[in-house]
Amino acid sequence: MSLHSFGLEPLSCHAWNKDRTQIAVSPNNNVVNIYEKKGKDWHKIHELTEHSGRITGVDWAPVSNRIVTCASDRNAYVWTLKDGVWKPTLVLVRINRAATCVKWSPLENKFALGSGARLISVCYFEQENDWWLSKHIKKSIRSTVLSLDWHPNNILLAAGSADLHCRIFSTYIKEIEDKPGPTAWGTKMPFGELLLEHKDCGGWVHSVSFSPGGDQLAWVAHNSSLTVVDAAQGKEVTQLTTDLLPLLSVLYVNPTDIVAAGHDCCPYLFTYTGPHALECVKKLDIPKQTSKGSLSAMQHFRNLDKKATEEDNNELETLHQNSIMQLCVVSGEKAKVEKYSSVGLDGAMVIWDFKVQCQVKAVSSNGQPLVLSAIPALWLLPEL
Repeated sequence: MSLHSFGLEPLSCHAWNKDRTQIAVSPNNNVVNIYEKKGKDWHKIHELTEHSGRITGVDWAPVSNRIVTCASDRNAYVWTLKDGVWKPTLVLVRINRAATCVKWSPLENKFALGSGARLISVCYFEQENDWWLSKHIKKSIRSTVLSLDWHPNNILLAAGSADLHCRIFSTYIKEIEDKPGPTAWGTKMPFGELLLEHKDCGGWVHSVSFSPGGDQLAWVAHNSSLTVVDAAQGKEVTQLTTDLLPLLSVLYVNPTDIVAAGHDCCPYLFTYTGPHALECVKKLDIPKQTSKGSLSAMQHFRNLDKKATEEDNNELETLHQNSIMQLCVVSGEKAKVEKYSSVGLDGAMVIWDFKVQCQVKAVSSNGQPLVLSAIPALWLLPEL
């Protein structure tokens, strides 16, 4: 087992390059560090330092190999690697509040940026003037946009915000893309068209995630709930309120399984098989083997000498020692994620290997179907 640590500073966001040999992370300041995997160790090879405020979002386009960053300084930059150096290009996002999140579209011809200005900037490259422009979506947004995710068709965009709403907008830009076809969410899709507005999310919407096919949308809110809306079932909404601490990040790992993590410092597996069929299956973690009984006598006395204390009672029995801020796919397609990563406020990054071993149906004592469900195999890998 191996945890990957990039220092003591909290990690709020991260992004991988195409072959997953490099990772971009921000240690809770105005710098993005890029590390490269060499053997079992990570070595810092680049430092992106153009921002003057705390980095709030980073995304790495796999095909074009461009990085987009945003920060509390109200700016966004698109970074291009030229002659071994990352060069920034300022984006005209036109916002008067801090940027909060950023995400490339699937085709990488545009990206969306959320902010405290109660709007979404959809940014695209204009060839004639050689710069990045933005168009604003303002319709009905009443507070800070906290999270974004793209539909597979490259047009629809889901947004969660601090006004307790989750929405889906059209981002069709006729100057750069063909007219989109109809979807389960709607047929008419001019720019800024509101295709979904769910008003009762129960709290700030911290993270949103489309299913691999795009017909379902999952989000997590600050009231410790996970919600799925199903466009294939007439936009039926299924909400599960858990007894966990609030979840901060959600990720579809296949058409029916969802992984979410947050203030409980470990990921959880959920399954959605249809309207009103959303359940929490399992805690996805490996308890830390650091208990007093698992140590040899010699190791125990060495720890006493090193720490000058009998036992550290503040250590959590989870791999992460603080809140998990973001989940990200490491390998596999969204329809079948094989590995995913998590970063947290403890300054650690963990790579998880997700394998659903079996799903067995049984009958409980009251005659109701019981799912002895989806037991995932998880390992911390020293190598990708």
